[in-house]
Amino acid sequence: MFIVICIFYYTKWGFVRFYPVLVNFSLFLLFFVSSFKKETVIQKFAKLVEPDIKPKALDYTRKLTYIWAGFTFLNTLVSLATVFMPEKVWALYNGCISYLLVGSFFAIEYIVRIKFKRKYDC
Repeated sequence: MFIVICIFYYTKWGFVRFYPVLVNFSLFLLFFVSSFKKETVIQKFAKLVEPDIKPKALDYTRKLTYIWAGFTFLNTLVSLATVFMPEKVWALYNGCISYLLVGSFFAIEYIVRIKFKRKYDC
């Protein structure tokens, strides 16, 4: 907490720099907390598209929830680390690299999902 207070006090960019950390940590909490519930957040979205989900697909979506939780946690840590780096590094990661990583993760997951659906007829 002391570090956070120092950053807010000594820099004009304190809040702005912490915004990506807060967003990523919020997403992490969303996935992490839902992984302990009967139905994960990803399963809820999947049921909106296809109400009758097969057990194999439910397993897939639960595992995907764990993976997204891990990804968002790592992204939170990197975003937090960039808070203490020069503005250019912070801006490059949080304004470009993190978006490319999330987009790539979505694209890879989409390809895996298509292959999964074909393989298991889900």
